[in-house]
Amino acid sequence: MKGVEGRLCEELTPKYYGLCAIGGMLSAGTTHLAITPLDVLKVNMQVHPIKYNSIASCFTTLVREQGPSALWRGWAGKFYGYGFQGGCRFGLYEYFKSLYSGILVDRNRSFVFFVSSASAEVFANLALCPFEAVKVQVQAQPSFAKGLADGFPKLYASEGILGFYRGLVPLLGRNIPFSMVMFSTFEHSVNFLFISNPADNIVASLYNKKAIRKIGFMNLFTRSLPIRMLLVGPVVTLQWLFYDTIKIMGGVPTSGEVATDLGIDEV
Repeated sequence: MKGVEGRLCEELTPKYYGLCAIGGMLSAGTTHLAITPLDVLKVNMQVHPIKYNSIASCFTTLVREQGPSALWRGWAGKFYGYGFQGGCRFGLYEYFKSLYSGILVDRNRSFVFFVSSASAEVFANLALCPFEAVKVQVQAQPSFAKGLADGFPKLYASEGILGFYRGLVPLLGRNIPFSMVMFSTFEHSVNFLFISNPADNIVASLYNKKAIRKIGFMNLFTRSLPIRMLLVGPVVTLQWLFYDTIKIMGGVPTSGEVATDLGIDEV
């Protein structure tokens, strides 16, 4: 058939969703791995707000006390955790977008993007949460574990299976709204940082019960916000670049497209 030559798979097929999932895994895993040092600084500023009162002091203190390698603590949790999250986020987003396009035929494209990304993000965070739980402990408590290999059994032994999902609610509160905005319109995603930032602080602080009280309610909105803005902008941009590049290489349409024959109104 003309127009489909060179494609690895047809749209809206299991292979297509698999390609999207692989693209999401590679784009999210690699970009989050690259910014591990910034994430280490962010987590430590959130968990130890008194000790680290600025990005500069956090950086110099960590390097002086633990060495340069401390900036790469938790890299495996970043790569695998956000890789699995990216696979679910992008792969399931494409699936739900197709599903809801056929159900919500009287809705505009933006609404379809909203509900599709929210649905996918639930599963994405279920995949991420265990890795995030171990990663935060590894980054903020050097004596806890060296990485995933010893961190997973240690957390399970001390808290059981629920220990891996203790941060699920704030994680969903942070990522679902942000994902909805990211998928529907990238231009507005930066504005949403201020709203989702409290949940990001809570996710990190759950493993230091005194941290939230030390940070204070108002500081939940601003604590580590500058460094989070440094993280989110490049990560989201690179993820979309890598993800759509992989889709183009597979011969399938880029993101932001909904089948026009389903009668969905344009925005």
